[in-house]
Amino acid sequence: MLTVNNVGLRFGDQKLFEDVNIKFTPGNCYGLIGANGAGKSTFLKILSGEIEPQIGDVSLKKDQRLAVLKQNHFEYDEYQVLETVIMGHTRLYEVMKEKDAIYMKGDFSEEDGMRAAELEGEFAEMNGWEADSDAARLLKGLGIGEDLQTKQMSELAGSEKVKVLLAQALFGNPDVLLLDEPTNHLDIKAIQWLEDFLIDFENTVIVVSHDRHFLNNVCTHIADLDFGKIQVYVGNYDFWYESSQLAMKLAQEQNKKKEEKIKDLKEFVARFSANASKSKQATSRKKLLDKITLDDIQPSSRKYPYISFQADREIGNDLLTVKNLSKTIDGVKVLDNISFTLNKDDKVALVGANEVAKSTLFQILMGEIEPDEGSYKWGVTTSQSYFPKDNSEFFDSERSLVEWLRQYSPEDETETFLRGFLGRMLFSGEEALKKANVLSGGEKVRCMLSKMMLSGANVLLLDEPTNHLDLESITALNKGLINFKGSVIFASHDHEFIQTIANRIIELTPSGLVDKEMTYDDYLNDPEIQKQVAAQYA
Repeated sequence: MLTVNNVGLRFGDQKLFEDVNIKFTPGNCYGLIGANGAGKSTFLKILSGEIEPQIGDVSLKKDQRLAVLKQNHFEYDEYQVLETVIMGHTRLYEVMKEKDAIYMKGDFSEEDGMRAAELEGEFAEMNGWEADSDAARLLKGLGIGEDLQTKQMSELAGSEKVKVLLAQALFGNPDVLLLDEPTNHLDIKAIQWLEDFLIDFENTVIVVSHDRHFLNNVCTHIADLDFGKIQVYVGNYDFWYESSQLAMKLAQEQNKKKEEKIKDLKEFVARFSANASKSKQATSRKKLLDKITLDDIQPSSRKYPYISFQADREIGNDLLTVKNLSKTIDGVKVLDNISFTLNKDDKVALVGANEVAKSTLFQILMGEIEPDEGSYKWGVTTSQSYFPKDNSEFFDSERSLVEWLRQYSPEDETETFLRGFLGRMLFSGEEALKKANVLSGGEKVRCMLSKMMLSGANVLLLDEPTNHLDLESITALNKGLINFKGSVIFASHDHEFIQTIANRIIELTPSGLVDKEMTYDDYLNDPEIQKQVAAQYA
């Protein structure tokens, strides 16, 4: 059990935590949630011992082991993949290295033999003989095959390194597992495998994630970080969200009733205080009035941007026709004879293991690159707005956000209008004067969404729009796309996002595509469709 006692931490004048008291118990998975900047990652670092709290302490039994998902993807570049995973169990790895060093000695002494015997005993107690096979099993589950397991970490792609570091954290059955955004850069199959692993995991898990579907599937508790406090609730993310919204509504309704009661009492006092026959009653009502106080409904520190896409014109029946598109990138054929027709009201989720294929299709449809073969044609009534996965080129500018947004406004809008628009996207006051080239990843995404909203387009193309966004912004974007009256083509790894927006799934495979008009869950759970998909990957 991991125990947090009266923990407090400040950075200058900013209070991150105060009087935090929690017992994280075995068999439970805690989803740590809170607004961007609230201190979720910092709290995980306090739990791991990387940062010391200014007040209070964190305790874990001496015989228990804590594992952390490492964030530095280059830390283990000089090591082999399988070895990197085993390094997750520090003591086991130390025993292995010391044991190997002893056996490599040319002058093996009696003392060496005794030490080796001690190490062998400790090695066996930690299931050391199964270490290689256990590490390989974890890697395979996350999509790292045998062909990669003997390579150096430096030879792996970024997404593959993420999987190895995740396997490292999971290795050796730690007593407490700390995971900061474990689903980032994972494909759907790897996320599903991780969900199953954590559901079956019998020890303690504390996870930070922006993936609502993941939190709903794995969490038994939600630890809500707000106003420097952490309140633990039983249940998954949806249960917490619905409960918190209901509690706020009930509190507001209760206050409304009190406000109405106060109004009635004030009217009574004003009307009858001068009337002798009613004076006693008026006095008692006045005393009652003095006792009534409105409960403070403390507003959450979470801020939800206002995201609403409005098309300037309706789409006709002729939307988009794609015929026999093929494209080769760096010698690899990423699109192979792709054909489909986009219909009015379609909201299409592009899925598939090849990220390059999805981004390439977006770039072709937006005219940024040419296909090697085939063609596409947009209908004359359509207008498109595009959210690229890499938006860095848009922000290489010293412009203030007001001036940055002005260049994408179809009309020469006033500064008041642009400031108001930016305010709805959480850039209020001086924030609207920030320079474009100093924005964080999440701020850039909100700016790109602002640009799309101003466009008035009736077809939206979005390549991984939830990257860098917090839960509040993801929720706002999710609702905005559900309510959008035009058509959408988007790529995302966010299961909840796909399930709630898409009415059509197109999976890009190495040998073509699978195209089905249905929800994402129905698509994933249909055995015949999944058999068809598997055949195209074979």
